[in-house]
Amino acid sequence: MGKVIFIGAGPGAADLITLRGARALSRAEVVLFDALTDPALREMAPAARWIDVGKRGFARSADQTAINALLVRMACENDHVVRLKGGDPSLFGRLEEELQTLALAGIDCEVVPGVTAALAAAAASRRPLTRRGRGRSVTFSTAMTQQGELRATRSADSEVFYMAGKQLGALSRSLLAQGWAADTPVCVVSRAGCADQLVSQHGVDTLPQATVLHAGRPTVVVVGTAAEAVAAPAKTLVAAGPTPGWHALTP
Repeated sequence: MGKVIFIGAGPGAADLITLRGARALSRAEVVLFDALTDPALREMAPAARWIDVGKRGFARSADQTAINALLVRMACENDHVVRLKGGDPSLFGRLEEELQTLALAGIDCEVVPGVTAALAAAAASRRPLTRRGRGRSVTFSTAMTQQGELRATRSADSEVFYMAGKQLGALSRSLLAQGWAADTPVCVVSRAGCADQLVSQHGVDTLPQATVLHAGRPTVVVVGTAAEAVAAPAKTLVAAGPTPGWHALTP
């Protein structure tokens, strides 16, 4: 009986995987990988058997029950099995279902965290998710519920919506219905962490305009304080001690 290691591959480029994740991946005999993991990660485990079990919204995807069964079978046949998930395994990665399956089968496992897409989107847009004094809370949500219902909320200073690219129009209407002002800043980032990442700025009311720009690309939508562009600090005139004169200092 082998061991299954869940590894967060990060949100885009292969070098966003953690060192611990890369080391664990290099020991793999079998890798069950998600759709959005960078193909370059194969270079870290060239001798392993790579099995595509990826899921994509509104597209043909691997069945979760089949993935669960495959994990158990691979762990029974191999010592080191890696379940490679995009971003971080614990955020919208169906980690619970797979952990439960392995626990029922008596198979040992480990979870290696990764960089989630919200963090990559914040880095790509240079918009911090929290702001001192006015951005104290952030929520992470999926744009669609398990029942296929789109839900927006207004429960934090900033809201981050995953997998929202095909629902931007509906998301805009839902945000307005939840009480977000029409001019509330919204930042849309697609393929965050990749070389071809795109960033666009909108208001809640103009969010549907981002649909064409980000079409067909994994998309993260940030609403509220965290979507505001960081303003350059004004230069401050500071007295230069006892000698008459001023120095313009930029913090």
